[in-house]
Amino acid sequence: MPHTYQAKPTACLALANGTIFMGKGFGATGETVAELCFNTAMTGYQEIMTDPSYAGQIVTFTFPHIGNTGITPEDDETADPVANGMVVRWNPTESSNWRAASELSDWLAARGRIAIGGIDTRRLTRAIRAQGAPHAALAHDPEGNFDIEALVAKAREFPGLVGLDLAKDVTCAQSYRWNETRWAWPEGFGTVKEPKHKVVAIDYGAKRNILRCLASAGCDVTVLPASATADEVLAHNPDGVFLSNGPGDPAATGAYAVPMIQGVMEKSDLPIFGICLGHQMLALALGAKTVKMNHGHHGANHPVKDHETGKVEITSMNHGFAVDSQSLPEGVMETHVSLFDGSNCGIRMKDRPVFSVQHHPEASPGPQDSFYLFERFAASMDARS
Repeated sequence: MPHTYQAKPTACLALANGTIFMGKGFGATGETVAELCFNTAMTGYQEIMTDPSYAGQIVTFTFPHIGNTGITPEDDETADPVANGMVVRWNPTESSNWRAASELSDWLAARGRIAIGGIDTRRLTRAIRAQGAPHAALAHDPEGNFDIEALVAKAREFPGLVGLDLAKDVTCAQSYRWNETRWAWPEGFGTVKEPKHKVVAIDYGAKRNILRCLASAGCDVTVLPASATADEVLAHNPDGVFLSNGPGDPAATGAYAVPMIQGVMEKSDLPIFGICLGHQMLALALGAKTVKMNHGHHGANHPVKDHETGKVEITSMNHGFAVDSQSLPEGVMETHVSLFDGSNCGIRMKDRPVFSVQHHPEASPGPQDSFYLFERFAASMDARS
C-alpha cells in the first residue's frame, strides 16, 4: 500500500466500469459524480479548479506536486471552484510560496470540493487515454465507510456531458463592466486607462484572465449572460463581440447561442472573436459541426500550428469537444491545428473580421505565444473605426 495512504483509506474513486481506486481524502467530505479527465499542466491547479470550463468534471492531475504553492485569491479564474473534484498522486504538503494566503486542502473544504490523494495517476491516465473519459463517483469519508456498489451505480447513472448545456449554470446572472488589466510586477492588477474599443463579451463561463487580456488590449468590456440575444448585444453599440470559453456540449449551448451570433452577423459587420466554447459556438453559427473527443485536450503544453504564419505556439487547452474541420463551409478557413492529433484549433471567415481559436491565449503557457490574438481583435476594430 503506497505510503501516502492512511491505515484505512478515507476516499474512494469508482469508475463506471467497476474499477476502484482507494486513497486519502482531503478537502470537503461527501460524494460527487462527474466525467473524469486528466490535465498535464505542471502549474496552475488553482486556475484549473476555478475554470468554469471544468463544470461537470473531476480533474486528475498528472503532475504529482499539487498544493505546494498554496492558494492565492488573485489567481482565481472565478469566485469559487467549478470542477467537481480533484485526483492527485501525492497528498498536498505545506505550501511554500510567498503569495499563498491559505492551504489547498483548507480552500477545497471551505468551497465544498472533494479531493483524493495517493492515487496511481499514471495508471488512471493511461486508462482514460485508452478507454475515453469515464464517468466516475468520488467519495470522501474520514471514517472510511464506502458503499462501493452504490458508488459504481452512481457513476453508471451519470448522464455524461453529451447533450448537456452547462453554460447556463456558470454564466453571470446579470451584465457587468470589466476594466481590470493583467497582473504585472510589482503593481499587481491594473486598470485600463483610456480604452479605445467597446466590446461586448458573452459569458458562457468566462475566465477572469480572458477579460483582463481584453482590457489590456484597450477594450472597455461589458459582459452579458450566455442567454443574451442579438438585439441585446447590439443595443450596447459595441465595436466588437467576444465569445468566451465555457463547459458542456457546444451543440446544446448552441440552441440559443447560435441564433444570437447569426443575428449579430446579419445585422452588423462587427469583428467577432471566440475562445474555446466561443470558438465552437462560432463554428456552429457558420454551419460547421462539433464532435465529442475521446479524452479531450487538457494541459499547458499543447503545440498548435498557425497555418497562416507557419509558427508553432505552445498553448493551454481545456476542451472535450472539437470542431470538425471537415464540416467547415465554403468561405471559412482553418487557421490553426493541433500538432498532437491534427484536430481543429482555429478558424476565420475569409471576407470578414470573424475568427476564433480552440486554445487559451490568456493562459500564457508560451508564455506570450498567443497574446497576438487579442491584439488582432483590437486591430480589426481599429480598421473598422
